[in-house]
Amino acid sequence: MTVDLNCTDECTIWLEKAKTLSEALPFFQKYSGKTFVIKYGGHAMSDKNLIQSFARDVVMLRQIGINPIIVHGGGPQIGSILERLKIKSEFIDGLRVTDQETVDIVEMVLTGSINKQIVTAINRAGGFAVGLSGKDGQLIRACKLTRTTRDPDSNIEKVLDLGFVGEPSEINPHILKFFQQSDIIPVIAPIGIGDEDETYNINADTVAGAVSSACGASRLMLLTDVAGVLDKSGNLVQNITSVQAQKLITDGTISGGMIPKIETCLLAIANGVNATVIMDGCVPHAMLLELFTPHGVGTLIYQ
Repeated sequence: MTVDLNCTDECTIWLEKAKTLSEALPFFQKYSGKTFVIKYGGHAMSDKNLIQSFARDVVMLRQIGINPIIVHGGGPQIGSILERLKIKSEFIDGLRVTDQETVDIVEMVLTGSINKQIVTAINRAGGFAVGLSGKDGQLIRACKLTRTTRDPDSNIEKVLDLGFVGEPSEINPHILKFFQQSDIIPVIAPIGIGDEDETYNINADTVAGAVSSACGASRLMLLTDVAGVLDKSGNLVQNITSVQAQKLITDGTISGGMIPKIETCLLAIANGVNATVIMDGCVPHAMLLELFTPHGVGTLIYQ
């Protein structure tokens, strides 16, 4: 079929798309064969159109030779179910205090409805996804997470009991290597298993960071509800070294809930991950814009 290049505005649009694909070729070549760990969370998970867009982008990454590993969260969905069941939640330092009743519900929601929704979306988009939790094949061994607080009057330090909130103690690399050598896209729910076979609820960012370190990922991508790191004027910081990121925490530019995300990124980089990026998952095709355009859309952190 011959196309009249002077035909219509529609032809111009298609030519621009072809140009964009051609310009992305060096990035395709750069990342082919690399492993990317993608933490998927935030409000993007509750929008059907954004879920479909995310799934198509993941399948595209796999088609051009990138090995994507998905780690998902589910805080808002868990909160909604607990509210419907009239189970009250308490948070300490952004972490949900998780008793036995709560951890059972957390596991049900994360490994059940949320995990399978993502798996189904990726498979519908033409991929081959399999859902896992940290219990499967003992993928994520976990231990109890402890937090301390200091009484301002007595200056006595007190250990806080968060219940069944854990942190990874070991990631099984054999399972991850199997997926890296296949066409399967693993979708991991952040549930870990303890020494006594107890279930632990783990922060999804933390799991994604640990998984990226264990599998030698080229990049860790955290899809969140914010654009990335902002400077004191509210402008996006597009590129930053790990040393500069630590300085921004010290001077208060990075604060609140962004601190643990940055700490996860810095730990991953220290453990061999080439670079990490924090971006807004609600931006359509955010991952493609970040990876295959010169300017990107989030904050890239590197050694």
